Amino acid sequence: MKAELINPFLNSAKNVIETMCQTPASPGKPELKQDKTAYGEITGIIGMTADDIHGSMLVSFEEKCILHIVANMLMEPAKDRIDDEVVDAVGELTNMICGGAKAQLSKLDHKFDLATPTMVVGRGVEISHYSDAPTIVIPFSTENGGFVVEANLEKTRRQGED
Repeated sequence: MKAELINPFLNSAKNVIETMCQTPASPGKPELKQDKTAYGEITGIIGMTADDIHGSMLVSFEEKCILHIVANMLMEPAKDRIDDEVVDAVGELTNMICGGAKAQLSKLDHKFDLATPTMVVGRGVEISHYSDAPTIVIPFSTENGGFVVEANLEKTRRQGED
């Protein structure tokens, strides 16, 4: 994936977590994902399609990290475990991060339609992206743990193309 396609996900994740959740987030160096194992205890994944590109975006949080992010987002004390309210919040964050990236990508003439996010709870869960293209992982750190954003986009093949 080209850097011009990665930066919208990095910028959007940082913006959403810092503004909507009042949580400073420091991005690390993007890298290629080597396996299908989810990074954290809770993961949101959303499909993306455009005329010329398709794929998915995933955001995966360590438990301590997401409990503090949701507490800041809802302006209430942190919960001690992931519950339905936290799962719903991850769905909203997935939508907001992908929506922000979608807006930035539209400036590059990529007009994406987004699916409804799916949330997966559990450590060590294997998750497959919607395309076979390499997956880029963008790690983030916060004072309460980490999370990653994964982007997986590939050119859509037209009938008759190989």
